[in-house]
Amino acid sequence: MLMLLLILVLLGYAWGRFRWHRCQRMFYGLALLLFFAAGCGPLPAWLLARLQAPYAAQPNVSWTSRNAIVLLGAGTTRVTATNQVEPTIFADGRILEAYALYRSCRQAERDCKLVVSGGDAFRNGVPEAVAYATVLQAIGVDRSDLLLESRSMNTWQNAQFVKPMLDTYAPQRVVLVSSALHLHRAQLYFAHFGIDAIPVRGDYADVRLSWLPNAWNVRLTDVALHEYVGVLTYHLYNAMGWNTPPSRYGAA
Repeated sequence: MLMLLLILVLLGYAWGRFRWHRCQRMFYGLALLLFFAAGCGPLPAWLLARLQAPYAAQPNVSWTSRNAIVLLGAGTTRVTATNQVEPTIFADGRILEAYALYRSCRQAERDCKLVVSGGDAFRNGVPEAVAYATVLQAIGVDRSDLLLESRSMNTWQNAQFVKPMLDTYAPQRVVLVSSALHLHRAQLYFAHFGIDAIPVRGDYADVRLSWLPNAWNVRLTDVALHEYVGVLTYHLYNAMGWNTPPSRYGAA
């Protein structure tokens, strides 16, 4: 988002140097319009509606004899006072939803594994999978039911590295837990690797419409644009033959 604004401002400045003042005013105006559309809320509201709406209602998961719940990470943070590495606040909803699904599965007396996927993308010294597993064990997940994938640095690698783990466990049902705004791209990538997963949101982002721009709306615009770029990049790479060939669609 900030990059787009900077590009528009620089283009306006460049046209001004050539005394093309009409083009200069146009680019400055576009930058101002984009800033207010993002900061006041209309732009992120429009972008997020198309990302999150399909996942607003939580599905009623029917558990089978063997089930896998895949939890995607949302980063880690280092607590300066204690030097501990913990999940970020943006991961709380995902962790709680994954635990609720796990508990529902166990109460149904079914076999259930909770696959936690995420490497040390934030370079805090501890992989997301390990930090999240510590919390999950503390709130009641049996260690024997946790499968940790701690190499992935992005969503594509989440799907790529979780695939062989699911092949080994061979679940009849796979549930994918992430943020509502992330699920479309995550489900697309997992399907590419032949993983037919039920998407379940751990959180839902809400825009704060206002007359004056605020940082929260700008941040949501940035995150939403990142998701759209990820989807477009996926289709471009497929068209260019740069992605690995897709696996046969179906359960892992």
